This record gives sequence, structure tokens and C-alpha cells, in this order.
Amino acid sequence: MSSSKPDMTTTAGRIQDLRNRLDEAQAPVGQDAIDAVHAAGAATARERVLKLVDEGTFVETDALAKHRVEAYKMDKSKPSTDGVVTGYGLIDGRRVCVFSQDPTVFDGQIGEVYAEKMLKIYDLATKTGVPLIGIYDSTGPRWKEGIVTAHMQAQILRAATRASGLIPQIAVVAGDAAALTAATVPLADITIMAEGASMHVTTADIVSKVTETETTAEELGGSAVHAAETGLAQLNAATDVEAVELARAVVGYLPLNNKAASPLGAEGFGSGEDLDTFIPDDDNQPYDVADVINAVTDGDFFELSAGFAGSVVTGFAHVGGRAVGVAATQPSVLAGCLTRDAARKAARFVRTCDAFNLPVVQFVDSPGFLPAVEEERAGSSAAAAALAYAFAEAQVGTITVVTRKAFGPSYALLGSKGLGADLVFAWPTAQIALADATTAAEAIGTDAEKYAEENLNPYVATEHGLVDAVIEPSATRARVLEGLRLLERKVAYPAQKKHGNIPL
Repeated sequence: MSSSKPDMTTTAGRIQDLRNRLDEAQAPVGQDAIDAVHAAGAATARERVLKLVDEGTFVETDALAKHRVEAYKMDKSKPSTDGVVTGYGLIDGRRVCVFSQDPTVFDGQIGEVYAEKMLKIYDLATKTGVPLIGIYDSTGPRWKEGIVTAHMQAQILRAATRASGLIPQIAVVAGDAAALTAATVPLADITIMAEGASMHVTTADIVSKVTETETTAEELGGSAVHAAETGLAQLNAATDVEAVELARAVVGYLPLNNKAASPLGAEGFGSGEDLDTFIPDDDNQPYDVADVINAVTDGDFFELSAGFAGSVVTGFAHVGGRAVGVAATQPSVLAGCLTRDAARKAARFVRTCDAFNLPVVQFVDSPGFLPAVEEERAGSSAAAAALAYAFAEAQVGTITVVTRKAFGPSYALLGSKGLGADLVFAWPTAQIALADATTAAEAIGTDAEKYAEENLNPYVATEHGLVDAVIEPSATRARVLEGLRLLERKVAYPAQKKHGNIPL
């Protein structure tokens, strides 16, 4: 910043005045605050944005915005940006909008002007049809501005809700996300959390006071909690910068908006795994379904929610260069049994893919729902209904491959013809039936071996038209690739209604 005051009677002086103001916005509360952030091992709000977008492409909006509050001596401190950096730029040449909350300004508290800036960037992203990446680091409302902050937060929640399904929303929780900020984050399609970050509606000090038990923000909602227990964090990173880099990677798999096709890239190749010899002869021997996924896709599987409900695997990949969503049961975890959390995880993922025209490729090897008292009491029936709802509602192309077991509920709920799957393939090792041989034989009073011989195969279902083709495992990639090319032409005409009522 210039040490002397510009001559505002000249053009040169006015230009210099602008430069001075923009310089102030680069460090709204001074260099000491920036140094403190760096000393804590973090990046500043602005640095996070610059790490997110391609170099030299960030265009800032409302850099000179300042709050208008005079109460509680607020007029004595009016830093530029008012605590949030907003604007737009490119990620790998594709346009995105972004906001990044700045905890150095008023301790990261959200005020009226701050919220207005966020609402403007939501509006800009929605009407231009580009993804919105939000980098969260806020302790909640700006107390000195009063109830208006809750009103503005409600408007942000409404804006995020309206944007849902129109544009991809990615949330990067880089620090604290408290109070209503914590309610905004899960409205994003993908949430990424940095180690040391936290997300919780009620602050730790209030919880400690009310419960008379000491707790911390990390215990309430740290990245480990939301990765493994709630499932709200689909991706985790060691640092805030790594979390931002993950956001860049996610954007590469998503279309710009709900009208755009799934992204195309250079066609890759599968892993080369010999799928004809892959399935063990022992029906109860586990295997890693990721090996199947990488053999059928271009070998670039990008897993989401890896630490949550591990009996179902979800993530993005490319097949022949086309971005797809992949959902699969995992035989190496609970033998591939569905649980309440696994069903919720799969349902949420399928709806995300459907919202943004990502075809869904599914691999099934599951004996059914996990039989457990705690599962039933936790609401497994509602989770099963939500999974059915997600598949039945999907308009995007869906391809199912049954690799081994598909018994009863797992058959029906995991991309079956009855729920609307476009193409269903089965391997010769597939066992498509109401239940395993012992359970079914007891139910109908017959011999288990006889039942297995007659029913635990893919051919009974094929005879009924429930499977389109039984294929050699080695042919799966070719069949899926051709199926995806065909389904690019799929046209669906949903019933005219406000919306359905998914069991939540």
C-alpha cells in the first residue's frame, strides 16, 4: 500500500486509491493474522481459493464489501471482504464459483454483508450453471449483529436447497463449521473434511455446560467422526490444502450442471485382471470388489465414503473415458450384507449420480440384510425403502452386474429390473434366488442340495427375463462399455409432481 494518500483529483490518484483498497482486501486484518494462520500449519482463506482454481484464473467478487453495523462499536472495525472471499475461476479449464470463509475476520463469524456475498455467489453459480465449491471455516453467527444473522443463514440454507440438483455443490470443511454453518455443509453433494476440522450444530462449550461433561469440537464432530460414524464426510485429507486438492479431483468427474452430459476424457484401460478366474470356487470365500471395478472401468476408481458402511463401496470412475458412478457390495466386509448405513450410503450416492447425469454401474454380491436386532431397531426398513426409492426414481442409465450372490432383498433393492435397471448382466457364478439353500429349503420343506442345484444359478432369473444376459466375466468391460454408449440415448419422462416423499 502506498505510504502517501493519493491525489483524488487526478485519474492516476483514483487508480492508485483503488489499488490501495484492493491491497487491503488481500490482508483485511493485517499481516500478523496471516502469519498466525501459517504458524498453525494452515492456509489462509484466499490461499485456499488460489490452490483450488487454475493459476491466474481467479476473479474476485465483492472484495471491498464491508459491514454496515454501528452497534457495540462495530463501526470501529470494518475490514474489507467482511470475512469471506468469493468469486469464480477455472479448474482444469472448466468454470466454477467459490466462496472461502476467513476465520481471521471477527473469529470467522457470519454477518449480514458476509451472508449477502455468499447468496450472490450461490445465485451466480445457479444461473450460469457451474459447480459451486464452498470452503468452510466459521464459528457461527456474528453475535453483535443479532437475529438478522440467523435470518441470513436461513436464506443461505434456502439458496443451497434451491441449487441442489441443479449444480454440483462441493463442501470443503477446512476448519470449524459450527451452528447453522454445520447444517449447510450436508446440503452439498460431496463433503471433504481436513484433519483437525470439525462440524457440529451446538458448540462444545454449550454441550459441556448442559451435559456437565467436558467435550471438544473434535469429539462432537471431527473428521474421524463424520468419516466413520455419521458418513457425512465422503472424503478426508490430512491438511486443508490437500482437502482443496481433493475438491479439484472431484470436479473432474462431475458435469457442470444437471443439463450437461457426464464428462468425457481420454479412454483408459482396465487393470487387466483375469475375471474368468477371479471368483473363488468356495461360495463363502471373500474377495475385494475393487479388483472387479478396476478391471471393468478404466482403472481409475475414485472411492467415496471409504471409512463408512464398508459393505457397500461407492465412487466415481471412467469407462471408455466416460465418467460414471459405481456402487458395489463388498464381500470382504460382512460378506457383502446390507446394513442400514450401507443402504443409506448407496441411496444417497445413486441420487447424486442421477441428479447430474452420471450413469450408474453396479456390482452385486450380497446375501441380504444383516440379521441383527440393533439393525432393525435402527431403522433398516426405512433405509431399505430409501434405497429402493433412489433406484426406482433414477432416470439416468443404470447397468447391474451380478457377480455371485443376489438373495431376496439384495436382489430386489440393488439395481434389479423390477426397480427399473436398464441392463442386467449376470456371471455364470451368479446365484439369484430368494435366499440361500438352507433357508429356502427349510421354508418350502425340501432338500437343501436339491434346491441349490435347481435355483442357485443365474438361469432361472434369465428364463423370467429378469437378467438380460449371462456373460463370461472377461466380457464384462465390453458389455458395460457398449451398454453405456446405448444408454446415452436414453430418454425418460417423469410424472409431473412437486416431488416424492423419500423416507428420511
